[in-house]
Amino acid sequence: MDTATDKNDSAQILIDLESMIKSSISGIDFKKTELKKLNDMTTGFLEQDPTYQEHEKAAKEAARVKNATKSQLLKQPSVAQTISKAKELKAELKETQDGLSDYLREYQRMSGSNEIEDDNGEVREIVYTAKLIKRSAKTK
Repeated sequence: MDTATDKNDSAQILIDLESMIKSSISGIDFKKTELKKLNDMTTGFLEQDPTYQEHEKAAKEAARVKNATKSQLLKQPSVAQTISKAKELKAELKETQDGLSDYLREYQRMSGSNEIEDDNGEVREIVYTAKLIKRSAKTK
């Protein structure tokens, strides 16, 4: 097979892929806008109903009482200590997960394999998730 043809095919595939990505982004943006409009319409309808307004007011009062009670309970030393331990553990977990991600990337690069067997004999697949985020004006 001709390498020039391969390059042209690859270029066309890349152009088509870029077009599909741009089309998907436009579709997502349009659907998000439409969803916001529909949600705003629903909220407006609910806010006009007197029974709903009355129940909303009662729910807010109940939530205020609940939050005040929760705040008092969270001030107890044993609860505060538990919350502190949970925060520490959550930070350690994130750090461990970040390290694992780095180890897996390196393992995949060096071994060429997308799978690894854990201590229990279970084979696990290495996967990555891609997503798009808008670049800030500072990074452009």
